[in-house]
Amino acid sequence: MLPSNDHLSGEGTYLVGSIRGERRKRQQVRVGAADRALTANAGLAAVSELCRRLGVIGALDAAVGAIKQRDRGSGAGGLLTGIAAAQLAGEDFLTGLDRQRADAAGQQITPVPGLASTTAAGLARRITPAQWQAVEAAALTDGPVTIDLDTTDVEVYGRKKRGVAYNHQGQRVGRPHVAAWAETEIVLAADLGDGTDDPRATAPDLLRRALACLPAAARAGRVAMRADAGYFAGQLARAAHDAQISFAIGAKRIAPLWRLLAGLAEDAWHDAIDMDNAQVAVAEYCPDWWPEGTRLLIRRVALDPEQVSADPRSRRRRTLHPDQRALPLPELAQAGAIYAYSFILTNLDVSSPGPGGGRRALVPAPDHGGDGQAAVLS
Repeated sequence: MLPSNDHLSGEGTYLVGSIRGERRKRQQVRVGAADRALTANAGLAAVSELCRRLGVIGALDAAVGAIKQRDRGSGAGGLLTGIAAAQLAGEDFLTGLDRQRADAAGQQITPVPGLASTTAAGLARRITPAQWQAVEAAALTDGPVTIDLDTTDVEVYGRKKRGVAYNHQGQRVGRPHVAAWAETEIVLAADLGDGTDDPRATAPDLLRRALACLPAAARAGRVAMRADAGYFAGQLARAAHDAQISFAIGAKRIAPLWRLLAGLAEDAWHDAIDMDNAQVAVAEYCPDWWPEGTRLLIRRVALDPEQVSADPRSRRRRTLHPDQRALPLPELAQAGAIYAYSFILTNLDVSSPGPGGGRRALVPAPDHGGDGQAAVLS
């Protein structure tokens, strides 16, 4: 028999906890002194080892130079490395250095032990603007440079906001247009348009401004530009060609490209490297006003029927072949192989010699169709 709550309401009601069964046991809490031999930031051991092997602190000190007269304590390299380590441990402010300093076990594995917030603030004041630029130059000179052009719509509210407009979805938006250094996630140049702006019109100038912001040492190495199909225009390709850099620009899925796809033999497809269920093929295609030597790289990714939405407006369904795009899911499942197709126009060498005497093509592919990766054929 269940215990009644009649004394509360005068009716035959019952305790919910009694009906559902036995209540869960509460966790036991133990209160005691913290174990100073334990740390929540054990991952800093890997960070410290990486800094040691790469000589990060020494490289920064060499680039910046001396910021104080005495040799004891941290210099610019120790300051910046210590702050970065604290940020990796979850700190957002200089006072976080003091919290890290109180972690006895963590101080044994951090790359710069003993760095206090007051010390860090004092050292930071000594670094001149020219020395800050030297830090950026030292950190951003190695490795390739890929400039990624992209836009996004940011919805705003209020009728009196200036510089915004309604986009095709009926949202009142501003449209940031950004050129970012992909490898470092640094924005090199940006514009702010409204919801009706076509990014193709200003893309060539944005690319030139981004290139001008690169450190000289980085500009001297391999530089490439990538953009999705929203930038499908010869003006941007010519701007990259004139700047003597490589480009990879997504092409809109237009009728001529589908007809070209139909003429490809099955043995023209090659497995893509580092991309599951994907193959690539190269075709001769150069639209009017594009630089000579432009080639078309076609990528297809095998899909299962359950990976495709029934909504004809879905992004992935728009990547299907036109013969399959309008099919309901039951018919699509019986239509044979299902591929998501992407078309990329590039001036990169897509047939350079590969390891073992084979051929390989490497393209920093734009992120259209939701699967942007470097497409490599071997």
